[in-house]
Amino acid sequence: MPAISSRAVPRLEAETARLVWRAGGEILTVEAWGQDAVRVRASPFGEIHDPLAGIGALRVPGPSAPTTGLGPDGAVLINGRMEVRVDAGGRISWHRAGGPGLLAEARRETCGRPARHLVPLTGELFRAELTLEARPGERIYGLGQQQHGRLDQKGCVIDLLQRNTEVCIPLAISSLGYAFLWHNPAVGRVELARNHTRWVAEAGETYDLWVACGDSVPMLLERFTEATGPAPALPDWALGLWQSSLRYADQEEVLEVARGYIQRGLPLSVLVIDGGHWTRMGEWRFDPRHWPDPDAMVEKLRGWGIEPMVSVWPTVNPQAETRPRMQAEGYLVRSSRGPDLPERMLDVDRPGWQPLHVYDATHPGARRFLWERIQAGYLRHGIRAFWLDADEPEIQPLVPENLRYHLGAGSAWHNIYPLHHSRGFHEGLTAAGERRPLTLNRSAWAGSQRYGAAVWSGDVDCSFESLRRQLVAGLNMGLSGIPWWTTDTGGFQGGDPADPEFRELLVRWFQFATFCPILRMHGYRTAPGETLPVDQVTGAGEAIDDFEPSFRDLKGGPNEVWSFGEEALVILSTFILVRERLRPYLRDLAQQVRYSGAPPMRPLFWHFPDDPVSWFVADQFLLGSDLLVAPVLEAGADHRRVRLPGPAAWVCAWTGRETEGGTWRIETTPRERIPVFLRSGSLLAETRQQVFCGQVPRPAGSRPA
Repeated sequence: MPAISSRAVPRLEAETARLVWRAGGEILTVEAWGQDAVRVRASPFGEIHDPLAGIGALRVPGPSAPTTGLGPDGAVLINGRMEVRVDAGGRISWHRAGGPGLLAEARRETCGRPARHLVPLTGELFRAELTLEARPGERIYGLGQQQHGRLDQKGCVIDLLQRNTEVCIPLAISSLGYAFLWHNPAVGRVELARNHTRWVAEAGETYDLWVACGDSVPMLLERFTEATGPAPALPDWALGLWQSSLRYADQEEVLEVARGYIQRGLPLSVLVIDGGHWTRMGEWRFDPRHWPDPDAMVEKLRGWGIEPMVSVWPTVNPQAETRPRMQAEGYLVRSSRGPDLPERMLDVDRPGWQPLHVYDATHPGARRFLWERIQAGYLRHGIRAFWLDADEPEIQPLVPENLRYHLGAGSAWHNIYPLHHSRGFHEGLTAAGERRPLTLNRSAWAGSQRYGAAVWSGDVDCSFESLRRQLVAGLNMGLSGIPWWTTDTGGFQGGDPADPEFRELLVRWFQFATFCPILRMHGYRTAPGETLPVDQVTGAGEAIDDFEPSFRDLKGGPNEVWSFGEEALVILSTFILVRERLRPYLRDLAQQVRYSGAPPMRPLFWHFPDDPVSWFVADQFLLGSDLLVAPVLEAGADHRRVRLPGPAAWVCAWTGRETEGGTWRIETTPRERIPVFLRSGSLLAETRQQVFCGQVPRPAGSRPA
């Protein structure tokens, strides 16, 4: 079908709470959607249908009192701080009510075609493209988690595609005072160029966007949270250190790791049972040969104050007992062309690569079926914390247009998968009585926060360059509405525990992670005699013809805090205890998340927008309003430059020295610490010695039974 003709006679109407524009077969609607916000939808098929109703990011809007008006030059809708104008030709511009413009569709003479370009394809699919005018000096934040290492993303091209280490959340926060959500789960891209901003969905079922106006970045995130739902407060068991490794082989090894922390006098919050603990992928239960009494294990860990967590993958072995029913009921992701076995991975039942199915999280019946298996395999043993790995989903080769979900074509729906995967667990845990359900996820979409989805940055490299990228990735995730975020401390792929250079990286990464929303040890460490490249675990790299392992053959080296030498252990122990003493502060931040959507990890401009330098600082962050962190991000660095934003005074957490804000300082960075400052006059500053200068325990006492 051809695109809508520009010669069609337009018709513009101003209804009670929305504007409607029609020309030829195209229809456009603008309506109030929450405080200071509007939702814009369009279709080339003559009517608006809402395929995302009840399943997308946006919820039913809260109360608002919009006004509309129609004049000879166009129509206007005003909703609080937001004013939207639609001219007779259908061009939209967004303004601060009674004030300056925020953004506008590009004029045809500057972009060569209509700014809102909708091209019908096949069936209900159409290509959607929106070109907006660029604004000089504008800075763009958010847009999920990218690995390009930039805080301000103006000038970048961002793929709208879920993949390991990169999370697609199409929310842009502008320094000009607006938030823009491309409410479209289709595969595409956003081009943040100097001449235009362009959003593209290659083949989707909707043209849908939400725009809010605010007086500050915190207000914009609050409006987004109102529109998409708040995150539950982090449960108390999740506030301290999480310990994980590539794989713990059996029940006794898990208990032995827990005893190691207790023996050393180190608190541990979460102990993760990762991959390979199952009978087969897709059966979602402990292998009784290696986990003979999960009830006793869980009871013992909880008695020691440690929460057990298990890893749940969305993959299904063709030999799994669940596969026939899931196949018959349509609970598996299908291929549009070729066999319905789109993933290639190792499993524990036999050596060698296996083509695996992926369960379809967009299917309500599939989500219920999976939860029934989780109840029978884990919940009945007392497990209530789940790690949802590979939930992009990671399907190689990465060709979403060849996938078919319950909701429709992979090109149109691929990016929404992790939202519904976490939704299934949130609904199940809530029904089981959990007040603050939390899952750890490798991916997310807009609105995932309301389902208690914490996100980590995926299988990142072990390098200082990677560490630098994770800092800004975490800040932008917080600005995308995902408050609970973490990394694999030290990086996932490789790292020899005996290598002095890796020990330095691990220590510096742990010091950074101590002040992240979640502190977590994980990684596939180098082990003597194990030579499998990490990217072969999922078959993502080139095939190794003569290597035939099973998942159970993958162990990796040790990854506990005592695995990196005595010097590192003393430093890591110091920071573990600092984290423990910060629990009251972290609980307060958890409540802020619940009520306003404010992420615990914040860029400097969050609290200091009038300090112009703060908008450009990308190697520091705030944990809440009162704690400033300047991680060491270079190998061998014995000093670094630190920005203390103003107006405020800051107290060094380690020495008590006070310095006025609005200044730069050169701080020494010995191996045992990084620059950390506390806002003068805050409770943290008053309790500085108690929190930051307490004693570090030494190994002592008998090993617990």
